[in-house]
Amino acid sequence: MSVGLIITILSIYFGALLLIAWFTSRKADSEAFFTGNNQSAWYLVAFGMIGTSVSGVTFISVPGQVGAAGFSYFQLILGNLVGYFIVALVLMPIYYKSNMVSIYTFLEERFGFWSYKTGSAFFLLSRTIGSSLRLYLAAEVLHTFLFKELGVSFVFTVGITILLIWIYTFKGGVKTIIWTDTFQTFFLVGAVIISVIVISKQLGWGAVEMIQQVDASSYSRIFHFEDIKASNYFWKQFISGIFFTIVLTGLDQDLMQKNLTCKNLKEAQKNMYWFSIILVIVNFLFLTLGALLYIYSEKEGFAIPPQSDFLYPILALKYLGVIAGVFFLLGITASSYASSDSALTALTTAFCIDFLDFNKGKVENKNRVRTYVHVGFSVLFFLIIVIFKEFNQGASVIKTVLSAAAYTYGPLLGMFAFGIINKSRKVQDNLVPIICIASPALTFGVVVFSREVLGYKTAFEDLLINGAITFIGMYIVSSKNTDKVSALDNAL
Repeated sequence: MSVGLIITILSIYFGALLLIAWFTSRKADSEAFFTGNNQSAWYLVAFGMIGTSVSGVTFISVPGQVGAAGFSYFQLILGNLVGYFIVALVLMPIYYKSNMVSIYTFLEERFGFWSYKTGSAFFLLSRTIGSSLRLYLAAEVLHTFLFKELGVSFVFTVGITILLIWIYTFKGGVKTIIWTDTFQTFFLVGAVIISVIVISKQLGWGAVEMIQQVDASSYSRIFHFEDIKASNYFWKQFISGIFFTIVLTGLDQDLMQKNLTCKNLKEAQKNMYWFSIILVIVNFLFLTLGALLYIYSEKEGFAIPPQSDFLYPILALKYLGVIAGVFFLLGITASSYASSDSALTALTTAFCIDFLDFNKGKVENKNRVRTYVHVGFSVLFFLIIVIFKEFNQGASVIKTVLSAAAYTYGPLLGMFAFGIINKSRKVQDNLVPIICIASPALTFGVVVFSREVLGYKTAFEDLLINGAITFIGMYIVSSKNTDKVSALDNAL
């Protein structure tokens, strides 16, 4: 693809996003920015959440790692499906009954001030790192195949990428995000479908033969029950998938903020059920695409790049033709921006509500302060991406993201689990920050010990270890609650 064509496509695409932002942000105030005035249609939220969940990391890394891991990633996805139903049936009723804007106010009502601030702080840390790494891939692809040829630096590419996100989200917030993510999800899903069709045709296969060939290949194996010590052992991945969904969706302000814009709990749950089913199908399509990429490379004698994340971009933009290239470009842009724009909005919401007390009427000129916070997180995204670029040694970004999430979301898992399960116990609130900081460090020690001494290689169960340590720590500093049962406890 020529540089001129790439610039034209991206200009039209971002023009459409800005047009949507203009229509949806008219007369938008802080309430619309944070809650969308609780008027979002559940089907729009469900479809748009696909784009938020399927980030640029999934779009590139999942097909890329099929060469080494086959379809084993689908074991994690099956666990995700169970996790989504738990979120819908357990967590969402709590959030709706308490009419929460920031879900971390649950921790304040349940435990107190320090637990609340600690929970929100861990979300801010988790989402900032995770979303920056997700956006890193999109910036890397745009730089490699467009801006580098124009003599533009990677730093400038990152700056332009984040600036565009800020421009179309700074005013309308989640009200705008609901519509832009729906728009972007259409291109994301379309890109993977078009890529599968194009590769199948180039291999001379129809739909039925393509399915048969992928199934017969060495890449299609899903289930692994042989070695409990292996990182791809089924129960390790399945159970981890459940808990990753609980923390990355149910305990994450980003995904929950969209759900809480629905008109009522019933519609929000309906959104979650349909979203989870569609997401399973989309992820299976990504794995199928990955198998086709490797089969195509073998038949054409194409050398697999050292960093598997770049297999799909190279083939799509240089070897599969203009149609595949155009849709890949739209897909990677859509997946990366749909994930990052909502994260930027959620981070702004969490900081304004949880640390600046927007919901308590203590801030004058909320729109100006909110804009400053929005700019601040945009700059933070920029710095993290540039630093990661300097130190990344070619590791799969999806593994990096999930590994980081295990350490940063673990304390949130332990805190919420303790709050829901142990209604009759009162925690010594001022000790919670110490427990949550110590828990990731202890988790790292357990992981190293199990690998070096026991020969047991953990996969994503690091999250469970982290959550369990936090849970135990909170139990140790808790006592029997003799106070009257609160409205929140009744909701639980």
